Amino acid sequence: MNRLSVIIPTYQHAMTLYRCLEALFLQSRLPEEIIVVDDGSTDDTRKVLDPYMDRIHYVFQQNQGAPVARNNGFHLSTGNFVIFCDADAILEPFMLERLEKTLNDHPEVSWVYSSFYWGKKLFRGKVFSVEALKEHNYIHTTSLIRREDFSGFDPSLKRFQDWDLWLTMSEHGKKGIFLNEVLFQILVEKKRSAYSTWLPKLAYNIPWQKLGWEPESIRKHEMAKKIIVHKHHL
Repeated sequence: MNRLSVIIPTYQHAMTLYRCLEALFLQSRLPEEIIVVDDGSTDDTRKVLDPYMDRIHYVFQQNQGAPVARNNGFHLSTGNFVIFCDADAILEPFMLERLEKTLNDHPEVSWVYSSFYWGKKLFRGKVFSVEALKEHNYIHTTSLIRREDFSGFDPSLKRFQDWDLWLTMSEHGKKGIFLNEVLFQILVEKKRSAYSTWLPKLAYNIPWQKLGWEPESIRKHEMAKKIIVHKHHL
């Protein structure tokens, strides 16, 4: 019998966290545990969580970043299946059930992922390929993972933490599987600054340096990508 743990790292997500939790409580396959790791929030996160304290395991830590929060949540968890659910992710009611069934049906794979919406933008996944993964990340952090195959998040990374995880697991001989369904949505908070600001692909193909100016978001993206490329010898 599987035991499924949901780990939610959160920082300043009081506006979306309750919606994330409500979606989890409506799952057709309820998780055995929900661990919320508060990474030093100074907003109303604690107040928002008060009504749910009897149904979650809440942990507060000084601000150390999402990778540390996720790793700490993992160490506290007990499930043989774990999912790192972003605090702004709204899961479809059947998501956990579908993901669990896929892992049960495919014992040869280590994690299962799906398509999702980021705001109104649909991000379609694709069939797992290590070579394609080396080119760019197409797998969201909110995926179901076998506990024994999880390699941990690199706490030194500010961006591409999910891409780094999937590359590391792949280098250990693990592989994922794509469930061709749209199973969750990431809420976009307009007033919140975020690393995951989406820009059209075309924006990254423009030769900004030749133009003598480069958007800050593009510059940070390229710097972070170089770190991943160097670490994984891509």
